[in-house]
Amino acid sequence: SLVVSKVFALIDCNNFYVSCERVFNPSLIDKPVVVLSNNDGCIISRSNEAKLLNIPMGAPLHLYRNIIDANRVKVYSSNYPLYGDMSNRVMTSLMTLNSELEIYSIDEAFLKINKQDNSNIERDISKIRKNILMWTGIPVSIGLGPTKTLAKIANSMAKKSENGIFNLDTEDKQNKILRNINVEDIWGISRRWGSKLRMIGIGNALDLRDASANKIRQYLGVVVQRIVYELRGISCLDLDKILPKKNIMCSRSFGNPVNSKATIKDFITEYAIRATEKVRQQNSRAQGIYIFLQTNRFRKEKQYSSGIMFGLNSPSCDTSIIIKLALRAIDQIYQSGYSYHKAGIMMLDLIPSEIHQQDLFQNTNYSLSDQRMGVIDYLNNKYGSGIIRHGKIRQKDKNRWKSKSFYLSPRYTTQWDELPQVS
Repeated sequence: SLVVSKVFALIDCNNFYVSCERVFNPSLIDKPVVVLSNNDGCIISRSNEAKLLNIPMGAPLHLYRNIIDANRVKVYSSNYPLYGDMSNRVMTSLMTLNSELEIYSIDEAFLKINKQDNSNIERDISKIRKNILMWTGIPVSIGLGPTKTLAKIANSMAKKSENGIFNLDTEDKQNKILRNINVEDIWGISRRWGSKLRMIGIGNALDLRDASANKIRQYLGVVVQRIVYELRGISCLDLDKILPKKNIMCSRSFGNPVNSKATIKDFITEYAIRATEKVRQQNSRAQGIYIFLQTNRFRKEKQYSSGIMFGLNSPSCDTSIIIKLALRAIDQIYQSGYSYHKAGIMMLDLIPSEIHQQDLFQNTNYSLSDQRMGVIDYLNNKYGSGIIRHGKIRQKDKNRWKSKSFYLSPRYTTQWDELPQVS
């Protein structure tokens, strides 16, 4: 009879934000490209061509402007509606290929694959890689290993491989690769833990694998002990199920300093709308909210930071209720005379919509609210975000205070008036 074993695969989208831009603008292929963070501040995604110019990850744009201009590097602002939709397409593609999936981040996912003795796992993985590229246009690297930790290490090798796949399946391969992996670069090992490990003579992944698991547990705890076993090929970390979030936050830094309470109220309204949409998307209700407001601590000026929390008598995901509370919070924490840099809202203690404790002194009926929110969400999903909305931002203020995005590409897949055009 055939022996069935488990193999973990880490699928990682290559230079994801840049790859998304290239799907709809093929002229960017083989050209140096960078994508910027909010407010066009730092470089958060680089094409391989940009990496060869020694432009580091996280580099402030203004410090590398001369290199970018001299080498005609294409620069783009973060286009999160596009990247989020493309991520969903990649993950949906993976779901059709294998039911055991863990979405780890916007551009990474783990698969757990049943492998039979006579099966060609690398051939099957190569097919998965080709299908994702064909269906979404996004190139991916895939690392394989008997554990999630080894699959993560294998993925770093896959990025350097011609076929984008690396299988860390044999002891000889593991000995060779782990010897060259710094202990701080192991998935799950922090710099603080790395420093402590170096103090006892463990400097690379091979040293950690061969160390006494019990002594490591006594020294750093059970989490690092599990990593030791994972490096030995003993799976301790299974796929995590996607669970509803307990808290959801929506916050933004302003494109320019704000000293108007009315403007801050406009934008906290926007954040409340987005946050409650996210709560409804996971079929939850919030039992409280937290609103905060702060100045820019990196500027040499008067500093102020404050926040306030409100509990809800009845859990809610009704946008109008959350907006009223959020605006009341701004009235209480806003102080004049300051230039504000950031504001946000956190939806607290989320619970499933169908589970809540009734208030003895209040007859709570969610049906009308849920129907209204359902219609709004349906229309916004069908015709574009913001078709139906609560409140209204003065357009001149919105244009003035929104995050800087001078290099923004069209939202090709989520906005009707920005669909790709074929001439």
